[in-house]
Amino acid sequence: MATVSANTEQDKHPWPHMQSMFRFKGVQKDSYIMRCLLCEPKQTDVSAYKNSTSNLRKHVARVHSNKLRMYTELMDSHRKRKSSSSTEPPMKNAKLTDSFTGSRRITQATFDKLLLTFVCEANRPFSIVETSSFKTMMETLQPQCTVMTRKTLCSKIQDAVKNMKSIIIKKLSTVNYVATTTDCWSARQHSYLGVTCHWIDDISLERHSAALACRPLKEEIHSEYHIREKVTRTTTDSGSNFLKAFRLYGEDKEEETTNWQEDSGSILDDAEDSELEVEYQDVFAVLDDNTGLEYQLPRHQKCACHLLNLISTVDATAAEATNDTYKRLFRSAFAKCHALWNKTSRSIMAYETVECECKLQFLQPNQTRWSSLFLTVERLVRIHKEQGEKAIRNVCTALKIKMFNPAEMGFLVEYTAVMKPVAMALNILQGESSVHMGFLLPTLYQLLEKLRKLESSCKMCRPLVDALRDGIQKCFGEMMKDPELIAAAILIPRFRTSWTTEESILKAGLTFIRHQLDTELGEASTNSSLSDEDDFFGSMGSGNPEAGELERYLSCPFTGGMDVLHGFPQIKKLSVKVNTALPASAACERLFSHAGLLFTAKRSQLHSKNLESQLLLKLNHHFTD
Repeated sequence: MATVSANTEQDKHPWPHMQSMFRFKGVQKDSYIMRCLLCEPKQTDVSAYKNSTSNLRKHVARVHSNKLRMYTELMDSHRKRKSSSSTEPPMKNAKLTDSFTGSRRITQATFDKLLLTFVCEANRPFSIVETSSFKTMMETLQPQCTVMTRKTLCSKIQDAVKNMKSIIIKKLSTVNYVATTTDCWSARQHSYLGVTCHWIDDISLERHSAALACRPLKEEIHSEYHIREKVTRTTTDSGSNFLKAFRLYGEDKEEETTNWQEDSGSILDDAEDSELEVEYQDVFAVLDDNTGLEYQLPRHQKCACHLLNLISTVDATAAEATNDTYKRLFRSAFAKCHALWNKTSRSIMAYETVECECKLQFLQPNQTRWSSLFLTVERLVRIHKEQGEKAIRNVCTALKIKMFNPAEMGFLVEYTAVMKPVAMALNILQGESSVHMGFLLPTLYQLLEKLRKLESSCKMCRPLVDALRDGIQKCFGEMMKDPELIAAAILIPRFRTSWTTEESILKAGLTFIRHQLDTELGEASTNSSLSDEDDFFGSMGSGNPEAGELERYLSCPFTGGMDVLHGFPQIKKLSVKVNTALPASAACERLFSHAGLLFTAKRSQLHSKNLESQLLLKLNHHFTD
C-alpha cells in the first residue's frame, strides 16, 4: 500500500517528544509510519495509529527492552507539559453511581419496566427482586426508586403479556396469510404445546415471526390470536400423534381436487403410510373431546429437517444390508469412533490428552440434535487432516484404543463428503428469517443432484449414496409432486424455473399458478361495479393480463432478493400466499430451547402460566411498547 511521505502531507513530527527515538516517515491511511532510530543501521518501520503510540511502546519493549525506561520518561514528561499548559481543570473518573444520579435519575415507572425486562430476558427467577444483595444494588444505583415485590412483579408480567398479545393481534389483523409451527415438549413431568407464527410483510417482503404459546395441551391458540382463517399451513414433525390429529381434523385435500389438477396429472394421495414414531404426546385425545366443530386444523406440512435427519440416520442404515464391504468398514470405523468419543467425554486425563495432541476437542454425538453424527465425524477428519495421523495415533495409544487403519480413515473421509450436502441442505431449510416454503423443492433437487455426482467418485460409500437417494424419494416423493410446492419454488425470484429440468414438474407448477391467477381475476370481476354485459365480454380482445404478467415475471432478470416481485402485483400476492409457510419446525424447537433455560430443576414448581408469560416476553420483546 502506498505511503504518503512526510514532505507532501505533514513536515512536522506528530509526536515531537519522540524524535530522539523515532523519525516520522509518512502517513498510511489512519496510521503514521515511523522509522526506529534505535534499530539503525537496520531500517525498521513501525506503523502506529494516529491517536495511539501503543505500537511504538510495544516495539521498544520487544526489541529494545533496555530503552523502555527512556521511552516511559519521554511520555511522562510530555503528559506533564501538556497538563500544565492546559487551562481546563483535570477530568475526574466517573463513578458508577454518578451516571444514575442527578440528571440521569429515572422515574419509578421506567425503573419497574427495566427491572421486568431484566428478569425476563436474563432468565432470572422472580424471587431475585426479594434478595437482599439485589435490593441493595438497586437502591444504591437509584435511591429514589423502590424495588417491587415478587407478587407485584408477577402481576406486572401478566399485564405486560396482555399488552404484548394485543400488539401482536393488531399486527396480525393487517396480514392476509400466516403460517404456524407446532411441536410438543415434555419436562419434569409436564407436557407443553409450543406454537410460533410467521408471516411475510406485503410491502417489504421481509419475514416476521412471533412466539404465540407454550402451554399445556388444552387450549385452542389460533382462535385466541384471531388467525384461524388465515393460517395457510402448520409445520410439525412426523410424530404419529401429529399425523393422526391432522389426518382426522385437518383440511380435506380431496375437497381441493379440481379438474385442472386432473388434466396435469397432479392428483396426489395422502402420504401418511409411513408414520415415524417420536416422543408421544396425546394431541389426538385432546382433540377427540370435541365434536370436531371447534377444532379445525389447517393444512399440515411435515418438517423437512426432521425428515432429512431421519434419512441420514435411520434410512442410511439400509446401506449396510446391501454391501458387506460397506457394512464391515462402517461398523469397525464407528466402533473406534464411539470408543474415542466415550473415553474423551468421561475422563479429564483423556480430555487433556486430546487438547495437547490435537489442539481441538472431539465433539460428542447427540441423538436429539440434527446433523450431530456428521459434525462429530467431520471434526475427527479435520483433526486428522490438520494435525496429522500422529496426533490421532498418540491419542489412541494414550487411551488404549485401537488406531484407525488407512481403510477406516479413508471411509470416514468419504462418509463426511457424502453427508456434507445433507447437512448443508438441513442448515438451509431450518432457517427462519430468510427461508420460505419455495426453498424446499430446489434444495431437495440440488441435494439429489449433488448425491448423483458423488456416485462416480465414491469407492466405499456408494451404498450410502443409494440409501440416501432412496430415502429422499420415499420421504419427499409426494411433496416433490405437489403443485402448490412447485409453484412456491417458481414464485421465488432466485429459483423460478432453473432448479429442475423436469418439464412435467414445471408444467404442474405453472398450471397451478395460472389457475390461481384466473381465480383471482374471476373474484375481482365478481366484485366489480361493471354491468353484466361489460363484465361478461370484458376480457374479449384484451387477452389475459395475469398470464402476461407471469410470462414477464419469468423472463425478467434477477436483481437479488424478493424486490423484483413489486413489479408484478398479482404474482407477488400469490407468492406471499404460497411462501408464507416454513419448510421446517425449527422455530418451535428454538422456543423450547429457551423454555428449557427457564424451566430448570430449581424452578420445577414454576406455574405454566408464569413460564409462558416470561418466555413470550423474552422472545417477543420487539412487540412491546
